[in-house]
Amino acid sequence: MSDLRNPTLEFEPTLEDEQPASAGTSDDAHLSRRTFLKAASVVSAGSAVGFPALAQPGRGLPEQARQITLQVNGATHPLTIDTRTTLLDALRENLDLTGTKKGCDHGQCGSCTVLVDGRRVNACLTLACTAEGAEVTTIEGLAHGEGIEGLHPVQAAFLEHDGYQCGYCTSGQICSAVAAIDELTKHSLSIVSWHSGQTDAPQFSDDEIRERMSGNLCRCGAYPNIVAAVRYAQTQPGSGLPKGARA
Repeated sequence: MSDLRNPTLEFEPTLEDEQPASAGTSDDAHLSRRTFLKAASVVSAGSAVGFPALAQPGRGLPEQARQITLQVNGATHPLTIDTRTTLLDALRENLDLTGTKKGCDHGQCGSCTVLVDGRRVNACLTLACTAEGAEVTTIEGLAHGEGIEGLHPVQAAFLEHDGYQCGYCTSGQICSAVAAIDELTKHSLSIVSWHSGQTDAPQFSDDEIRERMSGNLCRCGAYPNIVAAVRYAQTQPGSGLPKGARA
């Protein structure tokens, strides 16, 4: 008989009291509280750290993986990557093109600048999947031969004018400078063009160069030499985009 002071007492089982359904019953899917809690714990832990089994060979591609083809420096590269992989990580980790540097990884320093269809982009903010079908040019793809003679004119100008110190930002600076020279050659305007009144044909002034290179930071402070290198490079033949960069 139940205790009138606590009518629910005899109907409230504990975990120790619960027993799984016997083999002779038809309820083979019986679920105790203990079983439920264990299953919930496993699912919670798996959600937190991921389920490595999903990516094991023979199980097919995980949901976030995708097969893509990148055109980089004139070569075709089929890749299977996570859809969240940035172009920067694909270049460095998958293609071993480590000339493109990872600096801030937030699109603020410009160390990761590459050319995509002739336009400079921050590779750390660009998903690799979005570059499929485009022509990607990195610092390794600018030179057209071996040795000093094979350097792109902007690369040679940076050497000639000592436009670097530690060199970490240099690959991004050079890629950005190539695109900036191409923009100026095509009379693309900047805010300096408007302020100076040179909207018909912007000039290769130091202010124009500084404005167009402002997205590339140099912690060593080699800015005067960088400006001099870009100003000199634009007078050299072939200083714009390399062939195949799709201007």
